[in-house]
Amino acid sequence: MPTRSAKLDKKIPTFSLPSTGGRTFKPADVVGKKLVIYFYPRDNTPGCTTEGVAFRDLHADFKKAGAVIVGVSPDSLKSHEKFKEKMSFPFELLADEDHAVCDLFEVYKEKSMYGRKYMGVERSTFLIDEEGVLKREWRKVKVPGHVQEVLAAVKDL
Repeated sequence: MPTRSAKLDKKIPTFSLPSTGGRTFKPADVVGKKLVIYFYPRDNTPGCTTEGVAFRDLHADFKKAGAVIVGVSPDSLKSHEKFKEKMSFPFELLADEDHAVCDLFEVYKEKSMYGRKYMGVERSTFLIDEEGVLKREWRKVKVPGHVQEVLAAVKDL
């Protein structure tokens, strides 16, 4: 298990995660393309669904700009398969049930809701260039307008 974390203008750590479609995803598999990794808290919740739908609706534009999109959450692969099918996502969802990749990107954090503290995924997006170098990061993402901002960054890269 790699111990270093993802840092701007550095190659991202290697990792592999179970992916929808019966595959295992490794960033090395998409070298030569831009990679958008978006981390979200849970399948089938309002904000996460809205964000996924926005990536779905602009997927053709991301593809045209040479980018691959993957979504990551701690949900199970079974949950991801249902969510992907229900929402017709044209990209894969990765199951990070032990939070190992969330930890690499430092997105698994203490959160608070109604005064109760708990650990969870902080909605975040990362843009990696064709050589596997982290070029942009968005943390504590607010969903409205976010995907359009990421697409603009992909086109500028």
